[in-house]
Amino acid sequence: MTADFDFSGRVVVITGACGALGSAVVDEFAEAGATVAACDIVDVESEDSLLEPGERTQFYQADFTDEDAVAETMDRIVDDHGRIDHLLNIAGTWRGGDPVEETDVGQFDMLFAVNLKTMFLASKHALPYLQEREGSIVSVSARSGLEGGEGDGLYRSTKASVKIMTETIAEENLGSVRANCVMPSVLDTPMNREMMTPSEEWVEPEQVARVMQFLCSDAAEVTSGAAVPVYGEA
Repeated sequence: MTADFDFSGRVVVITGACGALGSAVVDEFAEAGATVAACDIVDVESEDSLLEPGERTQFYQADFTDEDAVAETMDRIVDDHGRIDHLLNIAGTWRGGDPVEETDVGQFDMLFAVNLKTMFLASKHALPYLQEREGSIVSVSARSGLEGGEGDGLYRSTKASVKIMTETIAEENLGSVRANCVMPSVLDTPMNREMMTPSEEWVEPEQVARVMQFLCSDAAEVTSGAAVPVYGEA
């Protein structure tokens, strides 16, 4: 059994588009006919970028921890394409760390800025446009955000906050904008392959991208405020 989605005529904004998951989501939505506004602080031409924009993708370089930059980027996207139908909040990073009493406040600030502030600002400035279209938001939480743990408590805290913010947006926009999040565990990405021994149980970014498509689609029209596991057996 296969599932095909048609996003023709839809404008999809994707943050963190140059990363492993972000670039996979860009490709899946573009292949489904969407016009994709791919956003990242990383230069798409740099060696750090995994994104190769196609004819349905327009790249917008911006720092999504900067509110003025986010507001300007959302306005530019609407000026260029006339609307925003879906927002995919994928910008984020992982850092392990020391026990709380030994953790530098700079790491706290960085993780909350990249993982939560980007999601908050993108949602804040996309929502007025999404409300016009009865659109949707899908953000990236994490399985580890469901409980505390040793060594990466700050990361877990940011991803728990993404889940709570998702539920809040869903509640505040009942009947107008749906908001959901996905919770990956270990994804099969180049960075994870460098840090850990690869496993057949790891989830491919393309698999997560398809779940995100479902959550943006009419098939999920009665689903909002959900935190969806996407970790398979990983």
